[in-house]
Amino acid sequence: MRIMVTGGAGFIASHVAQAYVDGGHEVLVLDNLSSGKKENVPAEARFVFGEVGSETAVEAVRAFRPEIVNHHAAQINVRKSVADPVFDAKENILGTLVLLEAAREHGVRKIIFSSSGGAGYGEQEDFPAEESHPLRPVSPYGVAKVSVELYLHFYRVQYGLEYTALRYSNVYGPRQDPHGEAGVVAIFCERFLKGQTALINGDGEQTRDYVYVGDVVRANLAALTRGDGLSVNIGTGIETDVNALFRKLRDLSGSRQEEIHGPGMPGEQRRSVLQNRLAFNELGWYPDVLLDHGLALTLAYFRDKVNSSGTR
Repeated sequence: MRIMVTGGAGFIASHVAQAYVDGGHEVLVLDNLSSGKKENVPAEARFVFGEVGSETAVEAVRAFRPEIVNHHAAQINVRKSVADPVFDAKENILGTLVLLEAAREHGVRKIIFSSSGGAGYGEQEDFPAEESHPLRPVSPYGVAKVSVELYLHFYRVQYGLEYTALRYSNVYGPRQDPHGEAGVVAIFCERFLKGQTALINGDGEQTRDYVYVGDVVRANLAALTRGDGLSVNIGTGIETDVNALFRKLRDLSGSRQEEIHGPGMPGEQRRSVLQNRLAFNELGWYPDVLLDHGLALTLAYFRDKVNSSGTR
């Protein structure tokens, strides 16, 4: 297949792009490198520098004629979305609409969209949350993810453009950026390995559903041929609180730091965990990597990175 991966220089999508290349597919990566890194792009993939909502992106679709567009490019900073919802909507909603218009005009068969379970559901009523859970996002970032899913439904009904929306839980693993809007796993890994203070926000009892990036890649592979017209949770169904995560990574890293708590983050969800029954039934997907093993793999990546940079 010819597959276009937007955001393919970033954390998750670069792993997805590599898996597509390894599967024998012809891959084009579109990325503006605002947060992604060129070295993450598979050597065998074509690379186009550009914004999703730009003429460059439209031309890439026209020239490459992908059968599948895997859409990961996004403005991912939740706090920035709260501070500037207009900017977030331009990037995450309007930019995606430009891409969808190009897709329908130039013969794309399917969109695979990286959506969000936690941001989409907001404060949960049920644990773990199924896909039928009410969508009540508490950030413009979450609103944008839900909006794009609704637009995908429209394009499917109106134009026959297929889609699968993958509602990720908290993805972690190698290549995650510990700076900026980063996951707590990457932050803790780097700080422990550099001997810096790792701060726990609030009481640390807030929970998340941590899914390893390699498992997320398998969901993106399955979605090439399955899950048409569906929004599907991609998570483990297991809650882990931040205090427990801190202790696991501290012990794995050999750090002796005591738990230090700072102020809580305004608007932070208290609990987030996703039911994955639909993913198993429709995609044949289930997470393979247990948290302890995934954390060890991730820490090993950051250890190599810290050692190679000579900064401790």
